[in-house]
Amino acid sequence: MRLMWLELREFRNHALTRIDPMPDGLIVAVGPNGEGKTNLLEGMFFLFSLSSPRASTNAPLVREGAEAAYARGEFETLQGRVLVEIEIPQHGATKVHVNRSPVRRRRDLRRQVRSVFFGPQDLRIALGDPSKRREFLDEALVALWPLKESVITAYDRTLRQRNRLLKEWDGRGSPPGLEAWDEELVEAGSALTLARADAASRLATDASLEFEALAGYGLSCEYRPSVSADDDLQGAFRARIADRRHDEIVRRTTLVGPHRDDLELAVRYLGARAFASHGEAWAAVLCLRLGLAGAVERELGEPPLLLVDDPFSALDPARRDLTGVRLARRGGQVVISVADEADVPAPAHATWDVRDGTVTTRSA
Repeated sequence: MRLMWLELREFRNHALTRIDPMPDGLIVAVGPNGEGKTNLLEGMFFLFSLSSPRASTNAPLVREGAEAAYARGEFETLQGRVLVEIEIPQHGATKVHVNRSPVRRRRDLRRQVRSVFFGPQDLRIALGDPSKRREFLDEALVALWPLKESVITAYDRTLRQRNRLLKEWDGRGSPPGLEAWDEELVEAGSALTLARADAASRLATDASLEFEALAGYGLSCEYRPSVSADDDLQGAFRARIADRRHDEIVRRTTLVGPHRDDLELAVRYLGARAFASHGEAWAAVLCLRLGLAGAVERELGEPPLLLVDDPFSALDPARRDLTGVRLARRGGQVVISVADEADVPAPAHATWDVRDGTVTTRSA
């Protein structure tokens, strides 16, 4: 899978950026901080995912003074070419056309094109609370199998309804109808648990190998579900709910299910959140994303576009150089951003200078 050309208009500080053609291999966007390197990678990722890794709403994506931002690009995949055109208004729904036809669901786009994004905000996966690792698991799940996004939404919907029932009940015993929501939770929660376990197992080996190549020792990446069982997961789920029934009624919230899962990361047998150095934590989350990219490539039969924002800032010079070499050796297109000219990897295939939202391709 490759991005053949890209156009951003009124996107962040990019009034008009068009790159045609997009080169293959390792591409480096270089320029001082605040000039638009991350915005460029963000625009590329939005073209694949219809979401931003940095903003939860559209408004920050639209250039000041404009009413909407626009992202366009064409992809070449094993199934053929895919033209994606997106209008991103400050307020209201994003409008998406794929091959000139409107698309209303993200998964319909994600079935055709895939990208994996790493940025400094990913450090929260290692050092933040478990919710950040659950978010990563769900991102991995959707990157691997876009149609399984419905598994996530089904569980979230069931959890909200069950929690509402518990919160609003002030009588004796269990609220009426709780048993029915128990079964909904068991069914939806078991499906999400199995999907997360599959996603974690597929990326863990690659992530550990990537980390070992950088650090000389492995990264342990273990899915820790709220409920687990070797054979009868739904039976174990029901038993846990029964065990926590009194506590749930007292606390008026659901205490069993995938919303209490975690992804345990460890280096040198010590938990990454508590014991890893800043550099180790940074390398760990970078390698998680690289592991996910490898898993997606095996699933698709072709590499996704890999976008890596500021990968070297927490790495020592030796690991920086090694990471640059390994990124250059990956198949497909890899786009990274660096602020310092000294950080441009020697084996880079192309270099873009980014200044004030303008991208200039360097001559070979």
